Amino acid sequence: MHEIEQGPIRPPSESQSLLLRVTRNCSWNHCEFCHIYKGRRFSPRTVEEVKKDIDAIQEVVSEIKSLSWSRGFGGEITAALARSILGNPQQYPEGYRSIILWLYTGGKNVFLQDANNLIIRTQNLVEMLTYLKKAFPSIERITTYSRSKTISRKSPAELQDLHAAGLSRIHVGLESGYDPLLEIVRKGVTAREHIDAGIKVKQAGISLSEYIMPGLGGKAMWKEHATETARVLSRINPDFIRVRTFKALKVMPIYRKVESGELELMTDDEIVAEERLLIENLDGITSYFASDHILNLLEELDGRFPEAKEKMLAVIDRYLALSREDRDNFRLGRRTGYYQALDDMNNPELRPRVNLIHQRIEQQRPGNLDSVISELMESFI
Repeated sequence: MHEIEQGPIRPPSESQSLLLRVTRNCSWNHCEFCHIYKGRRFSPRTVEEVKKDIDAIQEVVSEIKSLSWSRGFGGEITAALARSILGNPQQYPEGYRSIILWLYTGGKNVFLQDANNLIIRTQNLVEMLTYLKKAFPSIERITTYSRSKTISRKSPAELQDLHAAGLSRIHVGLESGYDPLLEIVRKGVTAREHIDAGIKVKQAGISLSEYIMPGLGGKAMWKEHATETARVLSRINPDFIRVRTFKALKVMPIYRKVESGELELMTDDEIVAEERLLIENLDGITSYFASDHILNLLEELDGRFPEAKEKMLAVIDRYLALSREDRDNFRLGRRTGYYQALDDMNNPELRPRVNLIHQRIEQQRPGNLDSVISELMESFI
């Protein structure tokens, strides 16, 4: 069987999607806050390479269905069958296991890897999409990452052709709408290009998911980062606004700025205040705002604008009004996976567990709660 290539990442919202690698690594690869592709060379995969992977996926699907019949499941992808394959990595490679998970969850969504697939010639990507849809008619949604700079160079007709071929959604790392910050972190795009690209995607009928990065501007630029990002998002009105709180790792190029003092990192409370300013300045949009990542402190910042705006501001104000002790308790509970919402602090089973962890931290590393929480966050990246 032909080996099925897998890229290193995908959005959390694509956790149940089939992964199909269209490019290897990132065509830009200069962003200071990203370490995923550093030291790796970008290359587009050929149409034939991708088609071979699609053929191989079809073979695996047939094998899995035959296995289902042989085990008495009548060709259905049951929980028992999925568990037997997922729990046996020695017999079933990663690609095989990702396919069983995809089938078990419906087999309807596909995510194209890696970082900037629209850099491929449009006719080649259309051919790949067409082949994929023909192989699996049950597919309902196909999504991809792409850069605003790349999208801005596509004609409206090219984007419409991609949509007609099956491209349903584009995930874009907007990060910030503040030009000086975009230049500092070497994003390689301007706020104007972010706006132009976002509008073109929407006009082509493709769903647009924009990712923003609270904390990226540090203590010096947080206000401009928040207000200018809100301005750009308000102009675009994307289908989704997804939050990815900035966390500096030593392996990231931007960490040199942290060490030199050029970038002064923000506290959790300061980032929450920045998010408040951003949400407050989002105007005239119908986007769905999602804080769907463990790096984000307040997962409750979730809902569709404009209806959910006041609710989200109220969540932020509630957190900021907590005592120092309660804020520390929530931060620790969130980073250790016990809390998802502020109300979880009132759970008589969860709070004592978090308190016990805090006590142990104070015994072993007194006064270092912030350092422990920072280390926990590093493990999420």
